[in-house]
Amino acid sequence: MNKITRILSIVVTCLVVGYFSGMVTRSAITTWYPTLIKPSFNPPNWIFAPVWSMLYIMMGLAAGLVWDRIDFEKESVRKALQFFAIQLALNALWSYLFFGLKNPMLAGLEIIILWLMIYETYIQFSKINKISGYLFIPYLLWVSFAAILNGSIWWLNR
Repeated sequence: MNKITRILSIVVTCLVVGYFSGMVTRSAITTWYPTLIKPSFNPPNWIFAPVWSMLYIMMGLAAGLVWDRIDFEKESVRKALQFFAIQLALNALWSYLFFGLKNPMLAGLEIIILWLMIYETYIQFSKINKISGYLFIPYLLWVSFAAILNGSIWWLNR
């Protein structure tokens, strides 16, 4: 596979994960989520889809750039992509826990693990391709914000 094919395949994979995560959230966004007490810094609902779409594209680009180094740094790339796969699965799981199960506490505990996996992926990606590491910074920052928001929603609705 060439570089573009690798990048595109992972970008599409990330967007598909995002799409399925969105399917879990759709009904809860109009039924359960509006009933929750939210902090003053809660963004409007319309902001989440474009932000997540951009983050999934950046994640896929970062992972594709790392994957492109497989012929030169086989073990490092495999390790980095394993962390990437774990964090992507945890990313999808969070939507299920928060919106599917309607459980902000469990989602809050899970997002801590997700954040740690994102951070480790960032570290591993940065060792292989500096641009890949930089592409993960907005994701890390957004999930940091999401963790604070998740914790605040749990606290306000306990």
